[in-house]
Amino acid sequence: MLAASTLQFLKKLDKNNNKAWFDENRKHYEAAKLDFANLTGQVITQFGKKEPSIALLQPKECLFRINRDVRFSKNKAPYKNNMGASIKAGGKKSLVAGYYIHLEPGGKSFVGGGLYMPDARIVGKIRQEIDYNYAEFIKIVQNKKFVAQYGGLDFSEGMSLVREPKGYEKENPAIAYLKLKSWVATAPLSDTALQDKNLATQLTKAFEYLQPLISFLNEALEA
Repeated sequence: MLAASTLQFLKKLDKNNNKAWFDENRKHYEAAKLDFANLTGQVITQFGKKEPSIALLQPKECLFRINRDVRFSKNKAPYKNNMGASIKAGGKKSLVAGYYIHLEPGGKSFVGGGLYMPDARIVGKIRQEIDYNYAEFIKIVQNKKFVAQYGGLDFSEGMSLVREPKGYEKENPAIAYLKLKSWVATAPLSDTALQDKNLATQLTKAFEYLQPLISFLNEALEA
């Protein structure tokens, strides 16, 4: 579970997103960061028993910095109002598919994973694998436990091409999945769920339902 103070810190940061306030409250940030790192470590320990590729990861290899890169952004707020952990082989900088925990109070937290906006070379590999092994892929994304947890892959605005990608016909039975630019699935986490004593176990279970998709995507990258 996460401490109420961790969520409270992020709520206050959202309203006081400036360096002066952050410096004054750095000890609260450090406490919140440690709390989130401990949760991430618990999930790695539990899920690592079923996913060897992440078993030896340390939380620091997975957690993102809270500082924002404002160089090319109209939003000049210096800090993120959330915390995130990317749990995958090689850590957060790795290009492989993996698992993600997003902490943002106010009903914006979620658990999930996949591949988000990979480069063109990786996109080509994923589309080819889906096309060649569609029967296997559709079983994964239509699995009852996967659908119950995530509802399916993310087809929200901006996640798909308007037209079919070059080299694929619109009559292709897999075309909806071939048009995707990202292959991700997410499930919301309420503020109440974040403070449940069984949170780490619940996140681990969510990752288990996602594991077949992550394996499929990563096998495509190895081809």
